[in-house]
Amino acid sequence: MPPGISAFAISLNVPDPEASASFLMDNFGYGVEMQDEGYVSLKHPDGGSNIIFLRTGLPTFKPASIAGSAGEGLLLVLVVGDLDERHEQLSARGVDVVTAPETEPWGERFSQYRDPNGLIVQLVQWM
Repeated sequence: MPPGISAFAISLNVPDPEASASFLMDNFGYGVEMQDEGYVSLKHPDGGSNIIFLRTGLPTFKPASIAGSAGEGLLLVLVVGDLDERHEQLSARGVDVVTAPETEPWGERFSQYRDPNGLIVQLVQWM
């Protein structure tokens, strides 16, 4: 990272932050780093960036002109080592499968799942 930037996080507005946080904790091993009313910040024990869920409509969100829900055109992409094994586990748990595993011509193998707020979580394995 360039000097002066020590970390990266993504913040997503959703109707129910706890539901999206639980989805990532239960299915992908994330843990709560910080939490308050309408706010959950998650971190994975293996590292990487924080994923933050904010309740849509919080008055503290700025700028208010872009305070709508995340989702349309957004993929939350997680890189994994064994996509097919993860897919089998998630399918067995009843997770909403959007796209079963497939491989792109350039070597990206991926699958997609819908969280309780409609966000798409995409798993990727580089072949």
